[in-house]
Amino acid sequence: MNIIKLIVVAWLVFQSPSAWTAAYTPKDDAEVLERLPVATGERKRLRELRIQLNENPGDYRLALDLARDYIALGRSNSDPRYYGYAETLLNAWLRTNNLQPDALVLRATILQNRHDFQAALADLKVALKLNPRLPQAWLTLAAVFEVQGDYPSALRSCLALAKFSAALPAAICINSALSLSGQARPSYTQLASAVADVKGDPEELTWAYVILAEIAERLDLGKEAESWYQKAVALGRRSVYLLTTYSDFLLDHNRPAEVLDLLQGETRADALLLRLTLAEQRLQRKQFNEHADLIKDRIAAAKSRGDTVHQGDESRFVLHVLKDNQTALKLAISNWAVQKEPRDARILLEAAVTAKQPDAALPVIKFMEQTHLEDARLMPLLKLAKG
Repeated sequence: MNIIKLIVVAWLVFQSPSAWTAAYTPKDDAEVLERLPVATGERKRLRELRIQLNENPGDYRLALDLARDYIALGRSNSDPRYYGYAETLLNAWLRTNNLQPDALVLRATILQNRHDFQAALADLKVALKLNPRLPQAWLTLAAVFEVQGDYPSALRSCLALAKFSAALPAAICINSALSLSGQARPSYTQLASAVADVKGDPEELTWAYVILAEIAERLDLGKEAESWYQKAVALGRRSVYLLTTYSDFLLDHNRPAEVLDLLQGETRADALLLRLTLAEQRLQRKQFNEHADLIKDRIAAAKSRGDTVHQGDESRFVLHVLKDNQTALKLAISNWAVQKEPRDARILLEAAVTAKQPDAALPVIKFMEQTHLEDARLMPLLKLAKG
Protein backbone atom coordinates (compact mmCIF):
# COMPACT_ATOMS: atom_id res chain seq x y z
CA MET A 1 0.00 0.00 0.00
CA ASN A 2 1.74 3.22 -1.12
CA ILE A 3 1.86 6.43 0.87
CA ILE A 4 -0.93 8.14 -1.10
CA LYS A 5 -3.31 5.27 -0.42
CA LEU A 6 -2.35 5.32 3.26
CA ILE A 7 -3.25 9.01 3.43
CA VAL A 8 -6.53 8.47 1.61
CA VAL A 9 -7.50 5.53 3.83
CA ALA A 10 -6.67 7.61 6.90
CA TRP A 11 -8.92 10.44 5.74
CA LEU A 12 -11.78 8.07 4.90
CA VAL A 13 -11.49 6.42 8.30
CA PHE A 14 -11.55 9.79 10.05
CA GLN A 15 -14.50 11.03 8.06
CA SER A 16 -16.57 7.88 8.39
CA PRO A 17 -19.48 8.30 10.79
CA SER A 18 -18.83 5.89 13.61
CA ALA A 19 -21.19 3.02 14.27
CA TRP A 20 -23.06 2.78 17.55
CA THR A 21 -21.43 -0.63 17.97
CA ALA A 22 -18.23 -0.68 20.01
CA ALA A 23 -15.11 -2.37 18.69
CA TYR A 24 -14.71 -5.98 19.79
CA THR A 25 -11.16 -7.25 20.33
CA PRO A 26 -10.96 -10.94 19.38
CA LYS A 27 -8.88 -13.28 21.54
CA ASP A 28 -7.51 -15.16 18.54
CA ASP A 29 -6.75 -13.94 15.02
CA ALA A 30 -8.32 -17.13 13.69
CA GLU A 31 -11.66 -16.45 15.36
CA VAL A 32 -14.51 -16.17 12.83
CA LEU A 33 -16.96 -13.45 13.83
CA GLU A 34 -19.12 -13.18 10.74
CA ARG A 35 -18.85 -13.79 7.02
CA LEU A 36 -18.79 -10.37 5.41
CA PRO A 37 -19.02 -9.44 1.72
CA VAL A 38 -15.28 -8.87 1.34
CA ALA A 39 -14.06 -8.75 -2.25
CA THR A 40 -12.17 -11.82 -3.48
CA GLY A 41 -8.93 -9.89 -3.98
CA GLU A 42 -9.08 -8.41 -0.49
CA ARG A 43 -9.88 -11.81 1.04
CA LYS A 44 -6.92 -13.39 -0.73
CA ARG A 45 -4.56 -10.63 0.39
CA LEU A 46 -5.74 -10.93 4.02
CA ARG A 47 -5.28 -14.70 3.98
CA GLU A 48 -1.78 -14.40 2.52
CA LEU A 49 -0.76 -11.76 5.05
CA ARG A 50 -2.12 -13.80 7.96
CA ILE A 51 -0.19 -16.89 6.80
CA GLN A 52 3.02 -14.86 6.43
CA LEU A 53 2.56 -13.26 9.84
CA ASN A 54 1.89 -16.61 11.53
CA GLU A 55 5.16 -17.85 10.06
CA ASN A 56 6.99 -14.64 11.05
CA PRO A 57 5.20 -13.30 14.16
CA GLY A 58 7.91 -10.71 14.83
CA ASP A 59 7.70 -9.12 11.37
CA TYR A 60 6.70 -5.52 12.09
CA ARG A 61 6.05 -4.56 8.46
CA LEU A 62 3.77 -7.54 7.89
CA ALA A 63 1.80 -6.69 11.05
CA LEU A 64 1.43 -3.08 9.92
CA ASP A 65 0.23 -4.10 6.46
CA LEU A 66 -2.38 -6.45 7.91
CA ALA A 67 -3.49 -3.87 10.50
CA ARG A 68 -3.93 -1.26 7.76
CA ASP A 69 -6.01 -3.69 5.72
CA TYR A 70 -8.20 -4.44 8.73
CA ILE A 71 -8.72 -0.72 9.38
CA ALA A 72 -9.61 -0.16 5.72
CA LEU A 73 -12.13 -3.01 5.89
CA GLY A 74 -13.57 -1.65 9.12
CA ARG A 75 -14.10 1.65 7.35
CA SER A 76 -15.52 0.29 4.09
CA ASN A 77 -17.88 -2.16 5.84
CA SER A 78 -18.57 0.16 8.79
CA ASP A 79 -17.72 -2.79 11.03
CA PRO A 80 -15.77 -1.84 14.18
CA ARG A 81 -14.72 -5.43 14.81
CA TYR A 82 -12.02 -5.08 12.19
CA TYR A 83 -10.56 -2.24 14.26
CA GLY A 84 -10.35 -4.73 17.12
CA TYR A 85 -8.34 -7.11 14.93
CA ALA A 86 -6.00 -4.27 13.97
CA GLU A 87 -5.50 -3.18 17.57
CA THR A 88 -4.60 -6.72 18.64
CA LEU A 89 -1.93 -6.89 15.94
CA LEU A 90 -0.42 -3.57 17.00
CA ASN A 91 -0.12 -4.27 20.73
CA ALA A 92 3.37 -5.76 20.51
CA TRP A 93 4.71 -2.53 19.05
CA LEU A 94 2.92 -0.19 21.45
CA ARG A 95 4.73 -1.18 24.64
CA THR A 96 6.68 1.57 26.39
CA ASN A 97 10.02 -0.07 25.60
CA ASN A 98 9.11 -0.76 21.97
CA LEU A 99 7.08 2.22 20.74
CA GLN A 100 6.92 2.37 16.94
CA PRO A 101 5.66 5.59 15.30
CA ASP A 102 3.68 3.91 12.51
CA ALA A 103 1.91 1.69 15.02
CA LEU A 104 1.06 4.74 17.12
CA VAL A 105 -0.48 6.44 14.09
CA LEU A 106 -2.64 3.41 13.35
CA ARG A 107 -3.76 3.20 16.98
CA ALA A 108 -4.65 6.90 16.80
CA THR A 109 -6.88 6.04 13.83
CA ILE A 110 -8.63 3.40 15.91
CA LEU A 111 -8.99 5.76 18.88
CA GLN A 112 -10.48 8.47 16.65
CA ASN A 113 -13.00 5.99 15.31
CA ARG A 114 -14.14 5.62 18.93
CA HIS A 115 -14.21 9.43 19.27
CA ASP A 116 -11.41 9.28 21.85
CA PHE A 117 -9.81 12.38 20.34
CA GLN A 118 -7.52 13.30 23.22
CA ALA A 119 -5.94 9.86 23.31
CA ALA A 120 -5.55 9.95 19.53
CA LEU A 121 -3.80 13.33 19.72
CA ALA A 122 -1.46 12.02 22.41
CA ASP A 123 -0.44 9.06 20.23
CA LEU A 124 0.10 11.29 17.22
CA LYS A 125 2.28 13.75 19.10
CA VAL A 126 4.48 10.93 20.38
CA ALA A 127 4.70 9.43 16.89
CA LEU A 128 5.79 12.74 15.39
CA LYS A 129 8.43 13.20 18.07
CA LEU A 130 9.83 9.81 17.12
CA ASN A 131 9.60 10.57 13.40
CA PRO A 132 8.43 14.00 12.18
CA ARG A 133 8.51 12.84 8.55
CA LEU A 134 5.30 10.80 8.65
CA PRO A 135 2.71 12.06 6.14
CA GLN A 136 -0.05 9.86 7.56
CA ALA A 137 0.55 11.23 11.05
CA TRP A 138 0.24 14.84 9.88
CA LEU A 139 -2.90 14.03 7.89
CA THR A 140 -4.43 12.21 10.85
CA LEU A 141 -3.56 15.12 13.14
CA ALA A 142 -5.23 17.55 10.73
CA ALA A 143 -8.35 15.38 10.63
CA VAL A 144 -8.66 15.25 14.43
CA PHE A 145 -8.18 19.01 14.77
CA GLU A 146 -10.77 19.62 12.04
CA VAL A 147 -13.35 17.41 13.76
CA GLN A 148 -12.76 19.38 16.96
CA GLY A 149 -13.20 22.72 15.15
CA ASP A 150 -9.56 23.77 15.67
CA TYR A 151 -9.03 24.93 12.10
CA PRO A 152 -5.74 26.86 12.62
CA SER A 153 -4.12 23.72 14.08
CA ALA A 154 -5.58 21.63 11.26
CA LEU A 155 -4.10 24.01 8.70
CA ARG A 156 -0.66 23.89 10.35
CA SER A 157 -0.76 20.09 10.20
CA CYS A 158 -1.75 20.23 6.52
CA LEU A 159 1.16 22.56 5.76
CA ALA A 160 3.50 20.11 7.47
CA LEU A 161 1.92 17.30 5.43
CA ALA A 162 2.72 19.24 2.25
CA LYS A 163 6.45 18.84 2.95
CA PHE A 164 6.26 15.05 2.82
CA SER A 165 3.27 14.28 0.60
CA ALA A 166 2.28 14.47 -3.05
CA ALA A 167 0.62 17.66 -4.30
CA LEU A 168 -3.05 16.58 -4.44
CA PRO A 169 -3.39 15.08 -0.92
CA ALA A 170 -1.77 18.19 0.52
CA ALA A 171 -4.03 20.44 -1.56
CA ILE A 172 -7.14 18.60 -0.37
CA CYS A 173 -6.06 18.82 3.27
CA ILE A 174 -5.12 22.52 3.09
CA ASN A 175 -8.22 23.64 1.22
CA SER A 176 -10.52 21.60 3.44
CA ALA A 177 -9.18 23.43 6.51
CA LEU A 178 -9.27 26.83 4.82
CA SER A 179 -12.81 26.28 3.55
CA LEU A 180 -14.02 26.01 7.14
CA SER A 181 -12.28 29.20 8.27
CA GLY A 182 -13.86 31.92 6.18
CA GLN A 183 -12.21 31.09 2.88
CA ALA A 184 -14.72 28.72 1.33
CA ARG A 185 -14.90 30.34 -2.09
CA PRO A 186 -11.14 30.60 -2.84
CA SER A 187 -10.57 27.13 -1.37
CA TYR A 188 -13.26 25.69 -3.61
CA THR A 189 -11.75 27.30 -6.69
CA GLN A 190 -8.21 26.18 -5.84
CA LEU A 191 -9.19 22.59 -5.10
CA ALA A 192 -11.35 22.29 -8.23
CA SER A 193 -8.37 23.51 -10.26
CA ALA A 194 -6.04 21.02 -8.56
CA VAL A 195 -8.39 18.12 -9.30
CA ALA A 196 -8.75 19.15 -12.95
CA ASP A 197 -5.00 18.83 -13.48
CA VAL A 198 -4.57 15.39 -11.88
CA LYS A 199 -5.29 11.82 -12.93
CA GLY A 200 -5.46 10.26 -9.49
CA ASP A 201 -6.52 6.78 -8.44
CA PRO A 202 -10.20 6.24 -7.56
CA GLU A 203 -9.75 6.45 -3.77
CA GLU A 204 -7.81 9.69 -3.99
CA LEU A 205 -10.36 11.24 -6.34
CA THR A 206 -13.26 10.07 -4.15
CA TRP A 207 -11.70 11.99 -1.29
CA ALA A 208 -11.27 15.12 -3.42
CA TYR A 209 -14.76 15.00 -4.95
CA VAL A 210 -16.48 14.60 -1.58
CA ILE A 211 -14.59 17.57 -0.12
CA LEU A 212 -15.54 19.65 -3.17
CA ALA A 213 -19.19 18.60 -2.86
CA GLU A 214 -19.27 19.58 0.81
CA ILE A 215 -17.72 22.99 0.14
CA ALA A 216 -20.18 23.56 -2.71
CA GLU A 217 -23.07 22.73 -0.37
CA ARG A 218 -21.84 25.24 2.19
CA LEU A 219 -21.61 27.83 -0.60
CA ASP A 220 -25.20 27.03 -1.69
CA LEU A 221 -24.03 25.70 -5.06
CA GLY A 222 -26.48 22.83 -5.23
CA LYS A 223 -25.98 21.79 -8.86
CA GLU A 224 -22.22 21.81 -8.51
CA ALA A 225 -22.39 19.84 -5.27
CA GLU A 226 -24.53 17.17 -6.92
CA SER A 227 -22.13 16.97 -9.85
CA TRP A 228 -19.22 16.27 -7.48
CA TYR A 229 -21.23 13.68 -5.58
CA GLN A 230 -22.18 11.91 -8.79
CA LYS A 231 -18.56 11.90 -9.93
CA ALA A 232 -17.56 10.33 -6.63
CA VAL A 233 -20.27 7.66 -6.83
CA ALA A 234 -19.31 6.89 -10.45
CA LEU A 235 -15.79 5.96 -9.33
CA GLY A 236 -17.28 2.86 -7.68
CA ARG A 237 -15.29 3.02 -4.44
CA ARG A 238 -17.41 2.07 -1.45
CA SER A 239 -17.39 4.87 1.11
CA VAL A 240 -19.84 5.13 3.98
CA TYR A 241 -18.98 8.80 4.33
CA LEU A 242 -19.77 9.50 0.66
CA LEU A 243 -23.10 7.68 0.91
CA THR A 244 -23.91 9.53 4.14
CA THR A 245 -23.18 13.01 2.85
CA TYR A 246 -24.86 12.43 -0.50
CA SER A 247 -27.95 11.05 1.25
CA ASP A 248 -28.08 14.16 3.43
CA PHE A 249 -27.85 16.30 0.31
CA LEU A 250 -30.76 14.43 -1.29
CA LEU A 251 -32.86 14.68 1.88
CA ASP A 252 -32.16 18.43 2.05
CA HIS A 253 -33.49 18.75 -1.50
CA ASN A 254 -36.57 16.64 -0.70
CA ARG A 255 -35.57 13.67 -2.85
CA PRO A 256 -36.14 10.74 -0.46
CA ALA A 257 -36.90 8.24 -3.24
CA GLU A 258 -33.37 8.71 -4.54
CA VAL A 259 -32.03 8.04 -1.06
CA LEU A 260 -33.80 4.67 -1.10
CA ASP A 261 -32.17 3.84 -4.44
CA LEU A 262 -28.75 4.97 -3.21
CA LEU A 263 -28.95 3.04 0.08
CA GLN A 264 -30.69 -0.11 -1.06
CA GLY A 265 -29.66 -2.89 1.32
CA GLU A 266 -27.49 -0.54 3.42
CA THR A 267 -28.55 -1.37 6.97
CA ARG A 268 -25.24 -2.51 8.47
CA ALA A 269 -23.81 1.01 8.90
CA ASP A 270 -25.83 2.93 11.48
CA ALA A 271 -25.31 6.28 9.74
CA LEU A 272 -26.74 4.86 6.52
CA LEU A 273 -29.59 3.08 8.32
CA LEU A 274 -30.60 6.44 9.82
CA ARG A 275 -30.70 8.15 6.41
CA LEU A 276 -32.63 5.23 4.96
CA THR A 277 -35.14 5.45 7.81
CA LEU A 278 -35.56 9.21 7.38
CA ALA A 279 -36.28 8.70 3.68
CA GLU A 280 -38.79 5.93 4.43
CA GLN A 281 -40.48 8.18 6.98
CA ARG A 282 -41.07 10.87 4.37
CA LEU A 283 -42.36 8.37 1.83
CA GLN A 284 -44.46 6.53 4.45
CA ARG A 285 -42.92 3.20 3.52
CA LYS A 286 -43.84 0.12 5.52
CA GLN A 287 -40.16 -0.60 6.32
CA PHE A 288 -39.95 2.64 8.31
CA ASN A 289 -41.24 1.20 11.61
CA GLU A 290 -39.00 -1.86 11.33
CA HIS A 291 -35.89 0.24 10.70
CA ALA A 292 -36.79 2.77 13.38
CA ASP A 293 -37.10 -0.07 15.90
CA LEU A 294 -33.73 -1.43 14.73
CA ILE A 295 -32.10 1.94 15.42
CA LYS A 296 -33.71 2.02 18.89
CA ASP A 297 -32.26 -1.42 19.63
CA ARG A 298 -28.79 -0.41 18.51
CA ILE A 299 -28.87 2.78 20.60
CA ALA A 300 -30.06 0.81 23.63
CA ALA A 301 -27.26 -1.72 23.16
CA ALA A 302 -24.68 1.08 22.94
CA LYS A 303 -26.01 2.71 26.11
CA SER A 304 -25.89 -0.61 27.97
CA ARG A 305 -22.13 -0.65 27.25
CA GLY A 306 -21.76 2.93 28.43
CA ASP A 307 -21.10 4.13 24.87
CA THR A 308 -22.24 7.75 24.64
CA VAL A 309 -19.93 9.13 21.96
CA HIS A 310 -22.18 8.79 18.89
CA GLN A 311 -24.75 11.35 19.86
CA GLY A 312 -25.02 13.53 16.76
CA ASP A 313 -26.98 11.00 14.74
CA GLU A 314 -28.82 9.85 17.85
CA SER A 315 -30.00 13.42 18.41
CA ARG A 316 -31.18 13.61 14.81
CA PHE A 317 -33.10 10.35 15.19
CA VAL A 318 -34.70 11.45 18.46
CA LEU A 319 -35.61 14.86 17.03
CA HIS A 320 -37.00 13.88 13.63
CA VAL A 321 -38.29 10.35 14.21
CA LEU A 322 -39.20 10.16 17.90
CA LYS A 323 -40.18 13.86 18.09
CA ASP A 324 -38.65 14.20 21.56
CA ASN A 325 -37.36 17.77 21.39
CA GLN A 326 -35.90 18.01 24.89
CA THR A 327 -33.95 14.75 24.74
CA ALA A 328 -32.69 15.61 21.27
CA LEU A 329 -31.42 18.95 22.55
CA LYS A 330 -29.57 17.33 25.47
CA LEU A 331 -27.92 14.88 23.08
CA ALA A 332 -26.95 17.65 20.66
CA ILE A 333 -25.40 19.72 23.45
CA SER A 334 -23.42 16.72 24.68
CA ASN A 335 -22.31 15.93 21.14
CA TRP A 336 -21.15 19.53 20.56
CA ALA A 337 -18.85 19.27 23.56
CA VAL A 338 -16.96 16.48 21.77
CA GLN A 339 -16.96 17.45 18.10
CA LYS A 340 -17.74 20.54 16.08
CA GLU A 341 -18.25 19.74 12.41
CA PRO A 342 -20.91 21.61 10.41
CA ARG A 343 -23.34 18.69 10.82
CA ASP A 344 -22.87 18.93 14.61
CA ALA A 345 -23.63 22.65 14.52
CA ARG A 346 -26.72 21.96 12.45
CA ILE A 347 -28.31 19.39 14.75
CA LEU A 348 -27.72 21.62 17.79
CA LEU A 349 -29.33 24.58 16.02
CA GLU A 350 -32.27 22.44 14.85
CA ALA A 351 -32.81 20.99 18.30
CA ALA A 352 -32.54 24.38 20.05
CA VAL A 353 -35.02 26.00 17.67
CA THR A 354 -37.47 23.09 17.78
CA ALA A 355 -37.31 22.91 21.58
CA LYS A 356 -37.81 26.69 21.71
CA GLN A 357 -34.61 27.14 23.69
CA PRO A 358 -32.56 29.46 21.46
CA ASP A 359 -30.04 30.18 24.21
CA ALA A 360 -28.83 26.60 23.83
CA ALA A 361 -27.58 27.57 20.36
CA LEU A 362 -25.24 30.28 21.69
CA PRO A 363 -22.14 28.02 21.62
CA VAL A 364 -22.68 27.42 17.89
CA ILE A 365 -23.29 31.10 17.20
CA LYS A 366 -20.08 32.08 19.01
CA PHE A 367 -18.13 29.31 17.31
CA MET A 368 -19.22 30.44 13.85
CA GLU A 369 -18.34 34.03 14.65
CA GLN A 370 -14.89 33.05 15.93
CA THR A 371 -14.00 30.66 13.11
CA HIS A 372 -15.82 32.54 10.30
CA LEU A 373 -17.42 29.28 9.27
CA GLU A 374 -19.62 29.76 6.19
CA ASP A 375 -22.53 27.40 5.63
CA ALA A 376 -25.66 28.41 3.72
CA ARG A 377 -27.58 25.51 5.27
CA LEU A 378 -27.15 26.98 8.75
CA MET A 379 -28.20 30.54 7.99
CA PRO A 380 -32.01 30.07 8.31
CA LEU A 381 -31.47 28.23 11.61
CA LEU A 382 -29.13 30.94 12.87
CA LYS A 383 -31.74 33.60 12.14
CA LEU A 384 -34.37 31.66 14.06
CA ALA A 385 -32.03 31.05 16.98
CA LYS A 386 -30.98 34.71 17.15
CA GLY A 387 -34.55 35.88 16.74
